[in-house]
Amino acid sequence: MKLNRNIMGWMFYDFANSAFTTIIVTVVYSVYFINNVVGGTSGYGEMLWGRAIGISMTMVALSAPILGAVADYSRSKKKLLFINCYLTVIFTALLYFVHPGQVFLGMLFFIIANFGFNSANVFYDAFLPEICSQEDIGKVSGFGWALGYVGGLISLLVALVLVKQNVRYVFPAVAVHFFLFSLFTFFWLKEFKRPSKRSNYLRVAYQRIYFSVKNIAKQPQLLRYIISYFIYNDGITTVIVFASIYGIERFGMKTTDMIIYFILAQFTSIIGSGIFGWFTDKFNVKLSLSISLLIWIVVVVWAYFCGSAREYYYVGLLAGLAIGSSQSNSRTMLSMLTPKTRQAEFFGFYTLTGRLSSIIGPILYGWIAHKTGDIRYSILSLILFFVVGWIILQSVHLKEGIAQANRHT
Repeated sequence: MKLNRNIMGWMFYDFANSAFTTIIVTVVYSVYFINNVVGGTSGYGEMLWGRAIGISMTMVALSAPILGAVADYSRSKKKLLFINCYLTVIFTALLYFVHPGQVFLGMLFFIIANFGFNSANVFYDAFLPEICSQEDIGKVSGFGWALGYVGGLISLLVALVLVKQNVRYVFPAVAVHFFLFSLFTFFWLKEFKRPSKRSNYLRVAYQRIYFSVKNIAKQPQLLRYIISYFIYNDGITTVIVFASIYGIERFGMKTTDMIIYFILAQFTSIIGSGIFGWFTDKFNVKLSLSISLLIWIVVVVWAYFCGSAREYYYVGLLAGLAIGSSQSNSRTMLSMLTPKTRQAEFFGFYTLTGRLSSIIGPILYGWIAHKTGDIRYSILSLILFFVVGWIILQSVHLKEGIAQANRHT
């Protein structure tokens, strides 16, 4: 595999956007929102945070298939990636102005930022099969995730310094990180344009979506994988959203403790992305993904029985290994099972599936925490997503699915 500017430009977006997931969604803003902006009754903040995630994911789910189809038809993936990227940057910076008690503002700014972030990933993911060969997809995807965790590590180190001064300084710092390093993507990444006539893109988008829904039955392996992804991704998303909150509320850890916790987890995430990317190319993506889901099951059970903050650090190290591999392999597997000429369109459906599943888990987690007052029951509920998702994944025949995708190209 040769790392040209095009591939490096693509991977640098992982480096740029990881700061948002790591700092805003997982470690700092989630805790700031629940403890400072909301405060009050135990479980109520978790419920509102789960709803904020659910609302933003619903917005993405409704728009992603249309945007993906339009991008594929008009060859404007890069333009739409740019728009959604900087929508995230602007509203992430605006989180600085959210003060204690401003619940509506805190939810509104986050919902818009999270919508932009996840919408941008539709177009970013769709570039993957264009920039490298089928044989190198696993490596490029894995190295992209690994570089992303390096970016997350750097943002955590900066946040560790800023949070001691004023936690709100962290939010514009994340926006600056995202803006600066995404410039590498927009200068280096090229879109391979093909001739296409001007048309009513919205009408074309609906036509292509209808065609995709109608013909997905002809690709049963892709359909099985999407169902599996729908279920297990719910568990992954919920862990990401509530991991920091769980440590603080269960073990009395501080925000600085959780930043250190995720700094350590970044190292195993980098290792997981690299090793499982190699494992995918050496063996196959289905086996690699199956192993990472088994690791997730162990993580959830261990988190439930975990008895101390020190032990929770070890849980985080194992979770880092799982998240780096499972997310990278999920993206790789979809690329392999999807017709090349409809990558943006099908990645829109992939995003639709992922975001729809991301609605259920966080809302369920918050609801259980609010009703029971014990977040251990919330974390234990996630095991069902991983077990069922793993079982359905075993029914996917990878070679047959790739052949089906090639026939529909």
